[in-house]
Amino acid sequence: MDISLILEVLLAVGAGMLLNLTPCVLPVIPIKVRTILRAAGAKPATRALSAGLFAAGSLLFFTPLGLATALLHLQWGVLFQSRAVLIGLVIILLVMAVMNFTGRSLPIPPIIARMGGGRFAEPLVSGLVSALLSTPCTGPLLGGILVFALTRPTVDIVMIFIAIGLGMALPYAILLLKPGLLDRLPRGGAWTDIVRQSFGWLLAGAAIFFAQSLFPASVDKALWFAFLAGMMLWVLATSLRATDRASRWAAPLSSLPALALVYLSAGIWPVPSQGIPWQPLEATQIAEIVNLHRPALVEFTAQWCLNCRFLEQTVYGDARVVQALRTRGVVPLQVDLTRPNPELQSLLAAYGGAGLPFVAILNPHGREIGHLSGLFSADALVRGLNAIQP
Repeated sequence: MDISLILEVLLAVGAGMLLNLTPCVLPVIPIKVRTILRAAGAKPATRALSAGLFAAGSLLFFTPLGLATALLHLQWGVLFQSRAVLIGLVIILLVMAVMNFTGRSLPIPPIIARMGGGRFAEPLVSGLVSALLSTPCTGPLLGGILVFALTRPTVDIVMIFIAIGLGMALPYAILLLKPGLLDRLPRGGAWTDIVRQSFGWLLAGAAIFFAQSLFPASVDKALWFAFLAGMMLWVLATSLRATDRASRWAAPLSSLPALALVYLSAGIWPVPSQGIPWQPLEATQIAEIVNLHRPALVEFTAQWCLNCRFLEQTVYGDARVVQALRTRGVVPLQVDLTRPNPELQSLLAAYGGAGLPFVAILNPHGREIGHLSGLFSADALVRGLNAIQP
């Protein structure tokens, strides 16, 4: 297992745990755990078994979700190159953003909420129900994970979603094993509504991110500036209206993920001059790669690839990477897959790529000697560049 996958799995576990802080889930945590404890008994071994069954119930929801994502992996990368799909995705994200701002959500059928079972069926069913009950608040956020997890191979996608399910079940399992901690849980209040509304800004930002592939750059910048102005006004107004300390801090703190999305996606901040001077590679120029007689770094990217933007802001701007390129005389080539192009996609497959982001390292004869996919570090790229032989 590579380091980047380990980090992504750990982040997925953390994300799953954070799902329990949403207003849909937080108020029901003590109720659900107390129900499980009454059904399962108070013996440590029995509580341990209940904790395992609760985690299994959570996985019954998240594992099929990850499997469905994995099965669609090969199709969605192509779908994002379609204007119709991007328009539909933008509309869905905006609708979900409005749902978060207005407090509306997808209804959970009452029969599901009333599901129960016997002594040991109760923990299993409760784990599944708790995962389902999280969807009114977290369903839109999971939609974002469905989008950005597609840069990983099939097995990795399933592992990431399993990690999310385990992360969501972990606090419940801990409370089952240590029921005395129930009294220390934070209670829901006005601050949970503010956190719920902040998800709307994150979703609206995601909508603008995907809309970038549909509009000219000038329109993109105007949308991002309007987004920032609206969010700052919301933070100010919400903080001024707050009547307690938790609510006053909830707005600025919960807006940080949306601000991070703007930083990675908007391109309204000056680009560091030390960045890589990429040269566009068109389909008609593929045959010329072998005639460069110099090593090359071929990056495959797209406007709708958030991980690609992250690498551009971090790894590709690292002074060590730029210095390694200059020292080795490497030609930086950039392939844009925002729009469908069979020749360029065939080149990606020829280098062993299955998704974005992806970068191939070529020797002076135009042959691939290494590649990196997904999120990777500057150190990993520098090692790959230093391995180039004349």
